[in-house]
Amino acid sequence: MADWGRGAATPDRPPAIEVEGLARRFGRRWALRGVDLRVGQGEAVALMGRNGSGKTTLLRVVATLLRPTRGHVRVAGRDVVAESAAVRERVGLMGHAPGVYDDLTAAENLRFAMRMMGRPVDEERIAEALAAVGLATEADERVRGFSAGMRRRLVLARLRLQEPDVLLLDEPYASFDAEGVERLNAFVRETVERGGAVLVATHDLARGEGVLERALVLDSGRVVQELSVTGRPGAGRGAVVP
Repeated sequence: MADWGRGAATPDRPPAIEVEGLARRFGRRWALRGVDLRVGQGEAVALMGRNGSGKTTLLRVVATLLRPTRGHVRVAGRDVVAESAAVRERVGLMGHAPGVYDDLTAAENLRFAMRMMGRPVDEERIAEALAAVGLATEADERVRGFSAGMRRRLVLARLRLQEPDVLLLDEPYASFDAEGVERLNAFVRETVERGGAVLVATHDLARGEGVLERALVLDSGRVVQELSVTGRPGAGRGAVVP
């Protein structure tokens, strides 16, 4: 069987995410059936595949939200089971559910998030994060009235405050307009440029053009193909080449 997804890490690009023989079962159904992959520091990688192929399950295991049934996962050298608290400090996740509080304003949501991170509330940084995602004028509005896209922008602002070493994005382009997509991609670029790693589950590879370097294709819980993504800085334009 081809060893897809394991050639990214080099001496100049140590692994940020290492997945070896990962399997995850829900009852009798295997969502993951022996996944091997590496994502190097300073790299943005897409996860592709049809619904039910295991993309979300893989991200949730890396984020420590699910325990592996078998196999090993390390984030920045830390085991996601034995050292889950240390891993959570390094990882930022944008999942399907935004996880924001309707009865708080946008700024109040970020103040609460900073406290939960164990950091002092910094009003200047909160204002900068909201401005960076296009929510500066909505800072004092309650989230209850936000659209789905505005909620996603608020999650992005929260991730900006966190500045995770490993950024996990599950269908992040959903609900974003063109401006929101560019703001998201700008954050992906910033994360990569400071040596972080990004793993993006997406059906819409075109929206990640210019920031994604490789794409790993999942099928029935296994990585079955690796693609080189063109259109990133320094590469010719296009979509995907094998």
